[in-house]
Amino acid sequence: MKIAIVAGEVSGDLLGADLVDALKRRHAGIELVGVGGDALEAQGLKSLFDFSELSIMGITQVLKKLPKLVARIRQTTAAIIAAKPDILVVIDSPDFTHRVAKRVRQALPGLPVVNYVCPSVWAWKEYRAQQMLGYVDHVLAVLPFEPAVMEQLGGPQTTYVGHRLTADADLIAARHGRSEKLKTDAEGRKTIMLLPGSRPSEITKLLPYFRDAVNELVARGGTMRFLMPTVSRRESMVRDLVKDWETKPEILTGNEQKWRAFAQADAAMAASGTVILELALTGVPTVSVYKTDWIITMMTRRIKTWTGAIPNLIADYAVVPEYINEVVRGASLARWMERLSSDTLQRRAMLEGFELVWNRMQTERPPGEKAADIILDILDKKKPGRL
Repeated sequence: MKIAIVAGEVSGDLLGADLVDALKRRHAGIELVGVGGDALEAQGLKSLFDFSELSIMGITQVLKKLPKLVARIRQTTAAIIAAKPDILVVIDSPDFTHRVAKRVRQALPGLPVVNYVCPSVWAWKEYRAQQMLGYVDHVLAVLPFEPAVMEQLGGPQTTYVGHRLTADADLIAARHGRSEKLKTDAEGRKTIMLLPGSRPSEITKLLPYFRDAVNELVARGGTMRFLMPTVSRRESMVRDLVKDWETKPEILTGNEQKWRAFAQADAAMAASGTVILELALTGVPTVSVYKTDWIITMMTRRIKTWTGAIPNLIADYAVVPEYINEVVRGASLARWMERLSSDTLQRRAMLEGFELVWNRMQTERPPGEKAADIILDILDKKKPGRL
């Protein structure tokens, strides 16, 4: 079995590796071609290029790197067409992966194409759902509300396979290690977690507001410690940006320290994104914060979704408060941290919402296993003589 697989970011790389691992347990002799990172390469993929080139965010960054993206799209498309695989699986990063899928479909019209991670058609550009009919046969969704949205918008067949986070051993351990009862450390301090994101643009935009929030909390007499987990490649940048803070946070790196912080935190302020879902599933009350680039700000009228926080979409009501662009204020964040790190109605209501999110995301089998079932079913129907 020859599988073409294209993943554009670390999260997609991990999803792809889980899928390939599940396929290998059921089918001997799988050959891979395409683009991925360490996890997929550990499964036998020899990536066509370093996939970190595709880790871009915001329209301004896409425009800046457009010539190189176009070249990589052509390179990837040509390699897949030459390999003549049995199936193509594109994972997330639609600015890149969908362009590859369209070109491959034109050259190999009989090749099944599966899109793993549904594009955010529920947020904006909803017309993409119907456009996908021309080059995608099946969508593997990681959020439970997405199949209904795709059906409503007239898109390809979509199946919820589950989210990798719900089966993550570290998240589950942190979740089980938490208690709904608030605890202080040995010095009687509450613990506030600061999560400004992993991209340089996110970090530089949000840290000044986080600093204001920390100063406000201290000025209001809060006895607190502040934890700031970050990825190792951003550690020096983050340390430089907080060196002049009046109250310095504890900078933590590495997966183990990150999840230990999740288990200890009473509340968190975090950049909008997957981390908000991680906090919800772990049970850490949080506020979502984001500053968009100037082009997205100009296009806000085209954004259809009523919220940018994934837990809110899953629960179908506003569980997590959001502060975006001009309404971001350190003083507002500080007051939320006070409410969420104390035994208040706001904290209890948020934890109740998080439990609803957890329950709605559960599946009987791990995402990789369910995704593998669908891939094998598609390939089986493709066999000669099958309708």
